[in-house]
Amino acid sequence: MNKGGPIIIIEDDSDDQEILTDIFKELDYKNEIVFFKDGELALDYLINTAIEPFIIFSDINMPRLNGVELREKVHNNEDLRLKSIPYLFFTTSAEQKHVVDAYSKSIQGFFIKPTSYDKLRKNIKIIVEYWQECVSPNYTK
Repeated sequence: MNKGGPIIIIEDDSDDQEILTDIFKELDYKNEIVFFKDGELALDYLINTAIEPFIIFSDINMPRLNGVELREKVHNNEDLRLKSIPYLFFTTSAEQKHVVDAYSKSIQGFFIKPTSYDKLRKNIKIIVEYWQECVSPNYTK
C-alpha cells in the first residue's frame, strides 16, 4: 500500500463525484483523487499504470463491469494483489448477496454511503485515517 498514492474512486454518479470531491478538498489529504465512471476504465488504469494507488473506493452498481466483478479481477491479478491496495465498497445500498460476494473476494470493507454530508465526511475521514495507520507487506521497513 502506497500511502502517498492516489485515492481511486469508481463512481458513475456525477453528483456523488462532486460531493466526494468537496469532502476530500475539505479534509485536505495530499493524495491525488482519481475518478472512474466504470469498472473497465478503472481496471485498465490499475493494470497499465506503474502508479500504486493508496486506496480504492468502489461503487457496486456500475455499467460495463460492476464493482464485484472488478474486485474479482483485481484480486485474481497477481501484480495488483501484490500492491496491497485496500479495496472498499462504498455504495448507496447493501443487499445481503452483495455483502457476501464482496467478502468472499477478500474485500477490506463494505460501507453504505450516508445521506448526510457531515456523516459522509466523518466516514471518509475515519476510513482514510485508518488506512494511513495500517502497515502492508510491501511498505514495511
